[in-house]
Amino acid sequence: MSTTTAGHLIVGQLERAGIKRVYTVPGESFLDVLDGLHGSPIQNVVARQEGGAGFMALAEGRLTELPGIAMVTRGPGAANAFIAIHTAYQDATPLILFVGLIPVADRGRESFQEFDITAWFGSTAKKVVTLDDAASAARVVDDAIFTALSGRPGPVVIGLPEDVLVHVVENATVEPRKVARPEPAPADLSDLTQKLEKARKPLIVVGGEGWTQESGEQLAAWASRNSIPVVADFRAYDAVPHRSDAYAGFLGYGRSDANAQRLDDADLIVFVGCVRGDVLSDGYKRGLDAKTVVVNADANLLGHFGRVDQHIIADVTAFAVSLPATSVAVNRQEGWFASARADQLAFSTPQPDGGIGVDLGVAMEVLKKEMADDAVLTFGAGNHALWPARYLDHNSANSLAAPRNGAMGMGIPAAVAASLAYPGRQVISVAGDGCFMMNGQEIATAMGYGAAFIILVVDNGIFATIREHQEAHYPDRPSGTHMTNPDFAALARSYGGYGERVDRTEDFAAAFRRAVDSGLPALLHLPQDPTTRSPKTSTN
Repeated sequence: MSTTTAGHLIVGQLERAGIKRVYTVPGESFLDVLDGLHGSPIQNVVARQEGGAGFMALAEGRLTELPGIAMVTRGPGAANAFIAIHTAYQDATPLILFVGLIPVADRGRESFQEFDITAWFGSTAKKVVTLDDAASAARVVDDAIFTALSGRPGPVVIGLPEDVLVHVVENATVEPRKVARPEPAPADLSDLTQKLEKARKPLIVVGGEGWTQESGEQLAAWASRNSIPVVADFRAYDAVPHRSDAYAGFLGYGRSDANAQRLDDADLIVFVGCVRGDVLSDGYKRGLDAKTVVVNADANLLGHFGRVDQHIIADVTAFAVSLPATSVAVNRQEGWFASARADQLAFSTPQPDGGIGVDLGVAMEVLKKEMADDAVLTFGAGNHALWPARYLDHNSANSLAAPRNGAMGMGIPAAVAASLAYPGRQVISVAGDGCFMMNGQEIATAMGYGAAFIILVVDNGIFATIREHQEAHYPDRPSGTHMTNPDFAALARSYGGYGERVDRTEDFAAAFRRAVDSGLPALLHLPQDPTTRSPKTSTN
């Protein structure tokens, strides 16, 4: 049996698991792992800040079948990456963060960059483990991947003491454990069918991870045959294709008034892959009285509020492909199904917003015509995200990477990861000026690794979401919400990308085509009227 170091064995186990990329900011605390990546088939994508690396890994976990992998150093590096762990935990996204640590002998002395990894991450990760036994390196990595993907997906944090990494061990990886994808029991499907036969106003809410093109299309087709509207959980808009006549829009921030009422009016709600959380239910206020079925692999239903009449422990794809090809007896209230689709088509039709600067309503209309059907959309948090969420279609699986927990700064790192994961697909990131400035430097990472995407920076010079709350609760007293912004287009060009400022709405379409044709990370700087808070339309 040949030997190697624990750091090199970690890389070997990642290779065996099929990991294609890791996102890192280098540190002296995990040099042996970095050395193991030298010559490895795993691509080491070096980010410019640990928060960016974490968000890239999170997007990789959201858009692919394996957890995203990030590697950072102790103390300050771990602190910067914390935002991605919190997001992955609340979003239920598989992610593994490797954190270099101080040598074992230095513990408890307040040594350089020392911190308690379990105390920091223990409340917002599925598991936190420190590799104190070098011989266990392969098993610890395999367990982390298994844990991140199993049940309710989420983040796992692995601490790597720098002296343990250089210990010599047997060069033996382990066979990756297969993650269970539980199928629904026939009796569960029979019980669900009986409930649907009696329901006059049933509603399906889709969300979570694990959706494929096949499962999304099959569930939507089944819902259509059974006259059941399908709405998406907040920022899970790519679960089912929007072209389906069953798709009726989304819940959560930016949702239509019609869907909020629909949630209240439903007499049976079937949650598939998600739960009734606070954002979806407008702060635990809506959809509380309906008979409730939850299809979810998480036996604990973490985050679910209110009644549960049936819990089907099943993977979303396994559930969707197990649905019967025939229709159940339909006893629907007249207009329940058709009105849901009609409301969605009206709500998602872009209308001019008016005001100075670029009209985002018109810009979204251009995008609906110009963007590729399988384009991947990314954005962070802020009012700018209301436009793409409302107006842009998702007809392909794994076509949205955006934080469900409202973390700012994810959009640009997510675009880097999406472009690397799907080099043949168009990637578009819609960013607010505040959101962009948190991780916009990752354009440099894109340039270094051949990623290409289009960024729309919506520049209104304020933290618009917070200003909106101020205007509601503290009128005429703006405080701490103004921003002084750079020339975003020039900033993009300084990295070697394409940058263009678009001041007039009528110039947007041609500018977007030039950005596409550049083949580079391309940024369009779109000044927006600071008084425009959300899409304006006659249909709510």
